[in-house]
This record gives sequence, structure tokens and C-alpha cells, in this order.
Amino acid sequence: MEALEFEREFLLKQSSDTTMSFESLYDLYIEDMSSRLRISTLENKKYIIKLKILPCFENTPINQIKPTHIRKWQNNLMGMGYAETYLKTINNQLIAIFNYAVRYYDLKENPCHKAGSMGKKNADEMLFWTKEEYQEFIVCVSDKPHSKMAFEVLYWTGIRIGELMAFTVSDINFIDKTISINKSIQRIKRQDIIGTNLLPL
Repeated sequence: MEALEFEREFLLKQSSDTTMSFESLYDLYIEDMSSRLRISTLENKKYIIKLKILPCFENTPINQIKPTHIRKWQNNLMGMGYAETYLKTINNQLIAIFNYAVRYYDLKENPCHKAGSMGKKNADEMLFWTKEEYQEFIVCVSDKPHSKMAFEVLYWTGIRIGELMAFTVSDINFIDKTISINKSIQRIKRQDIIGTNLLPL
């Protein structure tokens, strides 16, 4: 029975039939995006979809997913206490998959558009240390030269921790007194991946 169901889904995927399951659409989407996105971007996308979207829609034919289903899914997530920006990110992933189906697999329309959005794009205002607060803090790590240098670079340049971790001496121009921020480190599947060239360390 499972073999017949697998064969049926395989044929639906090959024929671009909109009665294919959401999971089959996801497989096609990820396969296509794998050659177009950075590894870190793709892995983040897969993580969110597998954790927050697939469990709800995986076996449903894509042409049977209605705005009411999307609203119910949204309401469930909104009740879990996630940050507004995270909710927006999750919702955007679902929108992207359905846009893909509309553009390349002849789905009539994206049900997310009628369902409306959730969350918000921009985070609430962040609180930053004043110069005086920072100077009071940095004294506390003055006996740890490596930590002090790291905090100095983070505070005075505003770079992210991942960018700091990928920072090397060759990124410093001692003549012009400038630094180049051109890469970052992310841990993906227990492996450190470096910046835009995405080379394993």
C-alpha cells in the first residue's frame, strides 16, 4: 500500500498536478532552491519549514489548502508566545512555497494572500549601552585580554558575533586604519561554515 502511495505521489510531482501533497511540493521547492541559495539560508529555511509548517500541511493536497486552514495554523502559532519577527519569518516561508506552486506548478492562487499575515517585520526598539555604561562594563574584563578585545571590537564597530568569529588579522588595514567585514561563521549540522564562500573550517 505504501509503495502504491509513493508511486502515486511521484507521478503527481512529475506531472505538476496540484493534487500532489504539500510535502511533495516542499521536496520540489527545496530541490530547486538548493542551487540558488546559500547553504546557511537553505538550512534555516528547511529547519523552519520542517518544524513549523510540514507537521500541519504535509499530507494535504496543495489545491485543498484554503485560507481558513492557513488562519487556523497562524492562530495556533500566535498562541505559542513566539516573537513577532519570528512569526513573520515562519509565515514568509509558507508564502514562498505557495508562490512557487503558483508560478511553476499551475496552482490557481496563493491561499496565504487571503489569509493575511502574522507577526511583524521589524523588532521592537532595542536597548543599547551608553558609552558610560560600556566603559563601566569593560573594566570588569580588563584582566581577560582576549575577551576585552572581542568586546571592544563588537562595541565600537557594531559587527555581529558570527562576523567577529570569522575575523582574521588579514582583515585589518593598519595603514588606512580600517577593517574589512567580509565573512561570518555559522554552525550548520555540527559544522562551522565560513561566510559567503561557505567553506567548511
